[in-house]
Amino acid sequence: MTGRKGIEVYATAEAAGSRGAKLFLAAAREALAARGRFTVALSGGSSPIALFCRLAAEAPGAGIDWSAVHVFWADERCVPPDHAESNFRLADDLFLSKLSAPGAVIHRIQGEQSPDKAASQYEADLSASFPNEEIPVFDLLFLGVGSDGHTASLFPGMDLAHMAERKAVAVKVEKLRSYRVTLTLPVLCSARRTVFLVTGVGKAGIVGEILRDGEGSWYPASRVASMSANVIWLLDKAAAGEAKYP
Repeated sequence: MTGRKGIEVYATAEAAGSRGAKLFLAAAREALAARGRFTVALSGGSSPIALFCRLAAEAPGAGIDWSAVHVFWADERCVPPDHAESNFRLADDLFLSKLSAPGAVIHRIQGEQSPDKAASQYEADLSASFPNEEIPVFDLLFLGVGSDGHTASLFPGMDLAHMAERKAVAVKVEKLRSYRVTLTLPVLCSARRTVFLVTGVGKAGIVGEILRDGEGSWYPASRVASMSANVIWLLDKAAAGEAKYP
């Protein structure tokens, strides 16, 4: 592992996921001790698979009151919860369903609804869950990065400023011909800690561009990274590519 300014590179995706699990459990203990509950937002894709598997393995002996853990999602595809592409299903199959009863409090984006209705319902849930905060502040936020620089479901070319007055919005991803619901930039940038968990050789180009050339570029992932207060990047060697992060 090497580390500099919140950048950590691990030999394998499993090792990066294991580190992510340690950060998750540490943040949970800290938040529960300080505020009596822990709020976390998860993401989908292939990168968090190792994270979820490690959390499922460590949860029984973690000494955490899971009933005080509130789980949200950074984004969701507009599909039913049992759909193969559902971000909820991925986390539930690998991690959340493994928790002993009563388990965590689940704040699922209802992707089976129409996109606008799902976004409105999620906004209402966020407002009810963070009644004293104009912008929800998650204790921990896990994000990925697409090869095009997108994060959550904020893609290059989207009018992010137009979304800024909302907590969550429905978006159409033209190149994928699909609808999604996503947290907006102000919410994504407000977490107490943000972890970019990025693995796989297909991400090496964009990771190198963002981390070598600076986080203030126009990519949505760059904007979240540069505007957030506490960011850590967890990469495997494949995603780090040939770039050096001494």
